[in-house]
Amino acid sequence: MRTQHPPLPAAGNLASAWIPSPLGPMVAVADDAGLLLLDFADRRDLPAALARIAAHLPPDSPSPPDHPHLSLIARELRDYFADDRLNFTCPLAPTGTPFELRAWTYLRTIPPGETRTYGQQAATIASPAASRAVGRANGNNFLAIVIPCHRVIGAAGKLTGYGGGLHRKAWLLEHELRVRMELAAR
Repeated sequence: MRTQHPPLPAAGNLASAWIPSPLGPMVAVADDAGLLLLDFADRRDLPAALARIAAHLPPDSPSPPDHPHLSLIARELRDYFADDRLNFTCPLAPTGTPFELRAWTYLRTIPPGETRTYGQQAATIASPAASRAVGRANGNNFLAIVIPCHRVIGAAGKLTGYGGGLHRKAWLLEHELRVRMELAAR
């Protein structure tokens, strides 16, 4: 039996979809520029993220419900969770401040199965004293998994701060390390 999900809010030229995952249902939102949001449906800040995205887009004609970016990310996530891929090719169109965009660009440089600390991230994006600001920026990332903020940990090596929940962060890190080793052995 298929789980029924409530309809997602429509705004401007956005298309949205529910995507199943072993960690719970995910919500994806895209426009013609790329994927704007991909996150777990139970994330507390999800309604605010949807409103933030809608505020950045001009009203226009709706995108088709079978949007190519949504189809692509659904396929790529299926492969990711089936241990067949660790990287994504779906075009991304994140909305954020210039600092957030820098922080998120850095996140995409962390190889799957590896971690960096908030301090390392802050130092690399030329803000060495900005660990807390980096943490806030990562918390405002609503492109889970594809912009991998789950790969950032606390200075003492502890898992901290993940909008999807620390249990998911731990699962994603273990999954990526295992798949990375399996793919290297093939």
